[in-house]
Amino acid sequence: MPETEDDVTAWMLTQAERDNPATAIPAWTTGNLVEPLVHGAVYFDRLVDAVEDLERGDHLFFTDWRGDPDQELRPGGPTVDELFSRAARRGVVVCGLVWRSHWDGLSFSKEQNASLDRELEEDGAVVVRDQRVRRMGSHHQKLVVCRHPQDPARDVAFAGGIDLGHTRRDDADHRGDPQPQDMSSAYGDTPPWHDVQLQLRGPVVGVLDDCFRERWEDPTSPASENPLAWLHDKWEARRPGRHMDPTPLPDQPPPPPACGPHTVQTLRTYPKVWPAFDFAPQGERSIARGYTKALTRARRLVYLEDQYLWSTDVAGHLAESLRRHRGLQLVVVVPRVPDQEGAFSERPQQLGQAQAMRLLTDAAPGRVHVFDIENHEGTPVYVHAKVCVVDDVWAEVGSDNMNRRSWSHDSELSNAVLDTTRDLREPRDPAGLGDGARTLARDLRLELAREHLDAADDTGLVDPDAFVAACVASAQALEDWHVGGRVGPRPPGRIRPHRRPEVGGLTRLWATPLYRLVHDPDGRPLRLRLRREH
Repeated sequence: MPETEDDVTAWMLTQAERDNPATAIPAWTTGNLVEPLVHGAVYFDRLVDAVEDLERGDHLFFTDWRGDPDQELRPGGPTVDELFSRAARRGVVVCGLVWRSHWDGLSFSKEQNASLDRELEEDGAVVVRDQRVRRMGSHHQKLVVCRHPQDPARDVAFAGGIDLGHTRRDDADHRGDPQPQDMSSAYGDTPPWHDVQLQLRGPVVGVLDDCFRERWEDPTSPASENPLAWLHDKWEARRPGRHMDPTPLPDQPPPPPACGPHTVQTLRTYPKVWPAFDFAPQGERSIARGYTKALTRARRLVYLEDQYLWSTDVAGHLAESLRRHRGLQLVVVVPRVPDQEGAFSERPQQLGQAQAMRLLTDAAPGRVHVFDIENHEGTPVYVHAKVCVVDDVWAEVGSDNMNRRSWSHDSELSNAVLDTTRDLREPRDPAGLGDGARTLARDLRLELAREHLDAADDTGLVDPDAFVAACVASAQALEDWHVGGRVGPRPPGRIRPHRRPEVGGLTRLWATPLYRLVHDPDGRPLRLRLRREH
């Protein structure tokens, strides 16, 4: 059933509501075909096919938070370097923006990203290490755009939560990537990793191309945030084949033709920085605005998968919806423990999560259900996915987490999807607002539910209340089995109740400023901070 303008604007931001007149990207596009790719192994396999399909004169653009050139995209290869370098050698225009990053000793990826830059440029690509961020900020977007100027119908893009890096190539069994990164010992030698990416075709690919070009063509030096980095880049640029600043891009092809039933809204976060972005002089907070608008229509179920779930600023919007609508339930899947060990990493994160969880549970006792997941061997699975499904209608997958940092401070990229195809399974209209249920949103929630509950099919999972009951029962059964000494067969399912961390006493005194200034900083203009608005 085609959507009317009113149907779309009920869920998605208008151009005025985006509040960034400097950008050229449209409010939304119609006629797209979107497929969620659950797990890094699935995404990487599709990515190899898409890049190998590129020919001389085609375009391969990518942005990344962390990139490891030796990361195998399939068992035995190709690696990221091999795949992208082969494309460059056969005449594909390969351009990348990777975050310059902080020192590796702080568990970041400066050396890996620099290595990816060097190795790809040896084969003719142009990769820029981009540090146009706020102090202690990052470029967190994960995007690959494949354009065929002579045949736009073949264009495809990938966007979501998955970096081109170690640990990401995991699958539904969650035994981890053979190429791990350093993480908390709780996750073992090959940390299990849960993540989601979108494959997108249709006019939205042109929008994602715009997003890349806006960053690439911004005139500020990519090393502007760090004077030492600026001097380093000027020296490096003297070497043959080194490109420390963006080079001119080829002309942009027309948007791909319509090919599917999905309306897609591309949402971003950019902080207010100096020098200002040409395309977002006051920053952009359309991710925050997109979430808050969708949450006003939530009536039965908000399903979230999130790496952090920090920040009372963000949780407050969820809490307000829960208070207003007594039939609304919230299901959240998060990691069991932070990704890095050590008090200065763990305690501030635990403090932020405890505050957010307390706010939510106080707003809706008995209607907030927070779980973490483990594999069948009992090893915790690190949840890196950033997924939101509201009432089986609106679905969002991106790079952003549910925290103030992602909503205001770092660069982020997300896509919200409104499927025009109605799902005819009961309940056909869960929220009772006339929106119906939409196939993509419902299927995404159910695919994730089947994995987490070890369910063979969707029986007992379609209805929101039945789904919540199934999650609670499965999690409690597994928890009881663990507490009882793991006697007898392991119950089906992988979720367990997530214990709210508590941070008190003297620890709270030093963890609070560290949390607010380092882990969850605020990138909004002062006027919006004072009004507590995004």
